Amino acid sequence: MGILTGLQPEKVFYYFEEITKIPHGSTDTKRISDYLVSFAKEHNLKYIQDELNNVIIFKDASAGYENSDSVIIQGHMDMVCEKEDDCDIDFKKDALRLELNDGIISAKGTTLGGDDGIAVAYALAVLDDDTLKHPALEVVITVDEEIGMLGAADLDTTPLKSKLMINIDSEEEGILLASCAGGMTATLHLPTKKNLVSGTKAVITVDGLLGGHSGTEINKGRANANKLVGRVLYALSKKFSFNLVAVNGGLKDNAIPRASKAELVFAADVDMNEVKEVVSKCEADFKHEYKTTDSNVAVTLVVDANAEIESLDTDSTKKVITALMNLPLGIQSMSFDIEGLVQTSLNLGILETKDDEVAFSYSVRSSVESEKQDLYLQLESLATILGGNVTTMGEYPAWEYNADSKLRSVMVDSFKRQYGREPEIQAIHAGLECGLFAGKIKGLDAVSFGPDMKDVHTPKESMDVASVARSWNYLVDVLASLK
Repeated sequence: MGILTGLQPEKVFYYFEEITKIPHGSTDTKRISDYLVSFAKEHNLKYIQDELNNVIIFKDASAGYENSDSVIIQGHMDMVCEKEDDCDIDFKKDALRLELNDGIISAKGTTLGGDDGIAVAYALAVLDDDTLKHPALEVVITVDEEIGMLGAADLDTTPLKSKLMINIDSEEEGILLASCAGGMTATLHLPTKKNLVSGTKAVITVDGLLGGHSGTEINKGRANANKLVGRVLYALSKKFSFNLVAVNGGLKDNAIPRASKAELVFAADVDMNEVKEVVSKCEADFKHEYKTTDSNVAVTLVVDANAEIESLDTDSTKKVITALMNLPLGIQSMSFDIEGLVQTSLNLGILETKDDEVAFSYSVRSSVESEKQDLYLQLESLATILGGNVTTMGEYPAWEYNADSKLRSVMVDSFKRQYGREPEIQAIHAGLECGLFAGKIKGLDAVSFGPDMKDVHTPKESMDVASVARSWNYLVDVLASLK
């Protein structure tokens, strides 16, 4: 008996639970890809599995729909792997520990992977049900969406014949997404030099933050742990002499980092009680600034014994702190066309000290291409001054609004039948694979939807059972309406 056994729709929750038993973090998708292939073989369905592990599964139209336009059902198989500090799960080999409480599904101590496991579960449930009415189906499940839509970017779409695409990668029931931001991962590489330094070793940690999705939740005012640790370091640099050993924070460029840590060596004559006072002052400031969004923010100082240790030299230390204090972060502009829509932003998701550099990895997003490029140039400009450079990967285009969408019209009508009200039509400040598919398939008509999920990309991620059921009924009706 599974944790989700007995929930309806039965096949959706069966497949979702099966997915959570298979490790499927970004770049670790071979096993989940092979699971999809095994499903296709067992159900005698034509499939394609490419070298990246993207999978396409085809199903013929049901009776009476042979002459209807075919439709793509699309989602991604990889998940963001985040966990609480005290969680012992190994994402490379362990199943998620599902919990079900009052109609809400979550995973103990980790992300749930509802983003985008629910799309995979819906797709498999559709393919597994020969009683449903639908046009010919092309189910496309991509890899590595969470680290730059790499699977969709390299997918060969020539086998796809459909011009209609239902993307299931949205997290709020009742909203149909019709446009999204473009983006890229931009990493600033700051070369560093090291030498042996003697003094008092200490570790400063900023944690207790809520984090979240760097696109859909960038407008919630949540603190970025990497930025806060930079502020602490700068405050200390104004009063004390020290060298950085390392500074590290965050795991994914598209997740607002919840924790960040700096290791330092203070000069031997520095009064560590005075250091503690500065750290305490920073914590008090942060608690005041983020009392609404991140009330549990904490800044801790752990002092070790005197030691001689290899550290960044003085110049490298200053450059790293300068970068943390001056690099752009967060919302850069709001849309004047769509009320409340973030137009351009960037998130310092990963801060990593390597052997000969400190790397600052950003998720850059904008629905205006020139503003996206301007952010890249800002990073490049500061990197040049500091003696570094910027590299990019996973760049993807914005998905532009289609005023004459046949698919959206069908989905609006279906929604009104199912819910008795109009859906909201929105643009989203997050990357969806619709933009990449639209760039490859001329004339593609796409809409994105999904059930209610909260706190995606964090260990607090949850998914609403009743919303999953309603959204399933909606999907089934939409497919039946595409005749």
